[in-house]
This record gives sequence, structure tokens and C-alpha cells, in this order.
Amino acid sequence: MVRADARKFAPAGQSTQVIVGADATNDAEMLATSARLYDSYALSRVYYSAFSPIPEASSALPAKPPPLQRENRLYQADWLLRFYGFEVGELFTATARNLDLAIDPKLAWALEHRELFPVDVNKAPRETLLRVPGLGTKVIARILDTRRYRRLRLEDVGRLCQSIAKVRPFIVAEG
Repeated sequence: MVRADARKFAPAGQSTQVIVGADATNDAEMLATSARLYDSYALSRVYYSAFSPIPEASSALPAKPPPLQRENRLYQADWLLRFYGFEVGELFTATARNLDLAIDPKLAWALEHRELFPVDVNKAPRETLLRVPGLGTKVIARILDTRRYRRLRLEDVGRLCQSIAKVRPFIVAEG
């Protein structure tokens, strides 16, 4: 439930910052908290910052910072939650509670759900296209607009997106 006075209090919206790696909190817990803050307080943005140790700090704090890639993956996952219709539980398994640092969360999800691919870019609804690695919201809007007038071929999709090589394993098109 969104608080009615949230926007009245801060018309531009509110944000918060999460320090990553200062304790044992895993990525699933951090993103679940972020999702709850977005829903409950109409938060505009959650910022993720990697913990940076200082000399002669408390022994309760870690001596080394987390990999910066972890911060990047949290931003990517946060984006998936806010703009791509993903839920926190979809990005993790019962045993893997941290994001894979080697590949982005959208690609990791797609590889875990190969049965849903390939997607026909000429028929799939927006919600399905949002789950295709390599397709962003602007490209999907152009795909949906273009297919109102004609069927898309693989070359057409290649002109619309940054990397057809990244998208190709997950889509089918005319011809």
C-alpha cells in the first residue's frame, strides 16, 4: 500500500542508499527490501553502493570491499523489477541467493527458462518481449510500432537493437 502523503511530502520523490557488502545480507534480501520500499513508500530510486573499508575500522566490518560487479548486477536487477515486470523471486533460486557476477540477471533468467524461447517478435506481447535478453524498452516500443504495419525480419530487428548476436538465440522473425 502506497502512503497517500508520500508525494505531498517530497514532490520529486524519495530515494535511499543501500551499502552492499558491509554485512552478510544477500542480494535476494536487498532486492526484496528495495521492492518493499518501492511499493510501500512510492520510492523513486534505490542506490546501491559497494562498501569501502577504512583503516582501523571495527573488526565487525569486512576487511575487503565486495566486487564492484556486484553493485552493477544489483542495479541491473533493480531495473528489471521496476521496468521489466520481474519479481524478486524470479531472479533467485532456493540455493542461489546472490546474483551471478559473470552474466547479467536478465540473461541468467532467460538461460534458466529456455523452454520459453525462442519468442516470435511478430506475435509476442510486450510483457514477453521484455524478458528477451538484449531487448530494451525503447527497442520493444519500436518493434511493436513497426509490426503494426508489417512483419519484422531478423535484419529489421538487427537494425533496431544494439546487438543482434545477443538477441538472436532468443527470438524468431520472418524469413
